This record gives sequence, C-alpha cells and structure tokens, in this order.
Amino acid sequence: LVVLPLYSGLPRADQELVFSPTPRGKRKVVISTNIAETSLTLEGIVYVVDSGFSKQRFYNPVSDIENLVVAPISRASARQRAGRAGRVRPGKCYRLYTEEYFLSHMSIEGVPEIQRSNLVSCVIQLKALGIDNILGFDWPASPSPEAMIRALEVLYSLAILDDDAKLTSPTGFQIAEIPLEPMISKMIIASSQLGCSEEILTIAAALSVQSIWISGRGIQKESDEAKLRFAAAEGDHVTFLNVYKGFHLSRRSSQWCHKHFVNYHAMKKVVEVREQLRRVAQRIGLVLKSCDSDMQVVKKAVTAGFFANACRLEPYSPDGMYKTLRGSEEVYIHPSSVLFRVNPKWVIFNSLVSTDRKYMRNVMTIDPSWLLEAAPHFYQLQKPNLLH
Repeated sequence: LVVLPLYSGLPRADQELVFSPTPRGKRKVVISTNIAETSLTLEGIVYVVDSGFSKQRFYNPVSDIENLVVAPISRASARQRAGRAGRVRPGKCYRLYTEEYFLSHMSIEGVPEIQRSNLVSCVIQLKALGIDNILGFDWPASPSPEAMIRALEVLYSLAILDDDAKLTSPTGFQIAEIPLEPMISKMIIASSQLGCSEEILTIAAALSVQSIWISGRGIQKESDEAKLRFAAAEGDHVTFLNVYKGFHLSRRSSQWCHKHFVNYHAMKKVVEVREQLRRVAQRIGLVLKSCDSDMQVVKKAVTAGFFANACRLEPYSPDGMYKTLRGSEEVYIHPSSVLFRVNPKWVIFNSLVSTDRKYMRNVMTIDPSWLLEAAPHFYQLQKPNLLH
C-alpha cells in the first residue's frame, strides 16, 4: 500500500503526491479531509470509505471564538462523497453508518456557512455596496441576531461605522477596500499614520496564511529550535518580520526555508499577498514608509487593530493564565507562540482557539497605556495604574 495524507495545510509538494501515478503492483490509499469531497478531483479512485463526519468551522459570537468541530455530515455531503468513487470505472462507497441513520438522523443539507461564520467582513461589504439596512436584508440564509450584533459592535469599536451605522470617512471606506479581516485592515491604516506601513504590510501578509512554519510528528523539536533563531522578545508579529527578512536576504531560496523549517510555499504566498496589499494601500492613499528598527511603532500599529484582544497575566498564576480585559475570560498563550512560557504581563493576540483550554494565537507584548491611545472610547482607567 502507498498511504498518502491530504488536507489543506499540507505543503504543496506533499499534496501533489496524491496525483502522481501509482507504482506498478501497488495500491494508493488517500486519507483525506473533505477537501477531496468538492475541491479536488482525484482520478482513479475506485473505493471511498465515508466516516460520516467532517471538521467544520463554527463561530460563537458570544465567546468570539471560532472552533474547528468534528460534526456529522449531511445527506448532500454523503452523496457528494459517494460520487468520488468510480468516476473513470465502476466503484463503491462504503459508509460507516447505517441506512436508518442516513435516512432518519442526517440533515438534508449542511448548516449554511453564513450561519456559522463571523459576519464582520460580510457586513462591511454590504455597507460598501450601499446596503444600509442589513437587518432587513434578504439573506439566502438568515444569520443569527447574536452574530449580527457582535459584528456591528466590532465595526463600531474600530471606528469603521459611525453612530448611524454608516461607513466612516475615510477609515471605513478605506478598510472596505482592503481584502482582509477588519482588525488587520485597521492595523494597516494605523501604520500609515505611525510611519511603519512597510513592516505592517509584511505582518498582515504573514497573518493571511495558515502558518509559515513546518511542523509535524518527528520534527517538532527541530522546528521549535529553528523558530528560536528568529524569535523576537516583542512576540510573534516581530518574529514574522525576522523570518521575512531572512527569506528576502536568501533571495527567496527554498533551500534556506528547508534549513530553517520555514514553509517555502507559505512564504511565496506571503510575498504575493504583500505585493497585492501594497498596491491596495497605494490606491487608497496610504503613505508607505519603513520604520527601520523602531519596533515600538510597529507594536502600536498592531495594537490599533487588536486593542479589543488585550490580556493581563494573572498575578501568581502557576500555569501562565491570562484574563482578557473584555469579558475576563481565562486564556493561555498557545505553545506555537515564541512567547510560550515567557509570560509577559500585558499582551494582545490575533485569535483564540479552544481545545482543553482557550489559547491565544499570534501574541505580542504591549504597554497598557497604548490601549488608551488606540481606543479611549473602549478603555478607561478605573484606578491609578490599573487599566480596565
């Protein structure tokens, strides 16, 4: 048997192995996520084994966390999977569930993506199209009121919407032109004013890919050691800058990436996205400037976008527990962060993932006074030297 994995985060070279001819006398077995259900067509597949489950993203607007959940598939997905078998010759699909379960318990269709997604970017695009009454908009599938309210709260806090729920000028209209989530877009807008747009464009591009690091079973120790060569005391965002600089100095060498456990295809994507963002920034009138080695302005620009994701280390916490300033949720620095086990007093993060704990991904140290500078409407001092 030739057993091959297939999932979206797999390096391109490993993904392409599933399309290579099967050696004579061998049988190819592809163990895949639902990427093979609709996104890719694998020629020569004769048998499909359907587990009846898939990993799906579900956004919780109350906790503001997007989880990757193993959930039962729908009948429509089951039929799609069966259709993968025998496209070039007769085949069979073996389902690991009963016909009674298929007919009586499986939903006819899956949950529409609009009902399990963060609506922030969607609301901005509707506003940019001139659709002001989004609550009365005729959605193909109506999103939850909680998700809609959370989206409006986020956009208002970022000064993208005004008191009349219309796009602000120029910030709201500029952010609507940037094809990224609004917090990252706000970070780019702030960087133009702070004189560090070249650095922030690099960080924004790095945040747009799944991961710039190569990791996996058997190489985790070496990967972690390689990451330490680029690790910045300021956190993951400045570490991205160090990796990008090294990649650029190597003349975008795949050998350099292999040596340092950096994902070459991800870095090529970072370069491509950065160039696209640079063109967008010029088109909307942002000043493109480098701050050279002044990382404080870079950190202030990141804070301008992600001020709502600020956390404070709990005093005397034995396991590095933080509490978010908004909601007092207990969170921890993700093991993939360069700040894991460093535990600085004040941090901001890009996103939360929930497993046995809630973990912060892409973490950066901050000065709490920057929160008041970036969002005086969002934070206030309740006691001297204590930010709330």
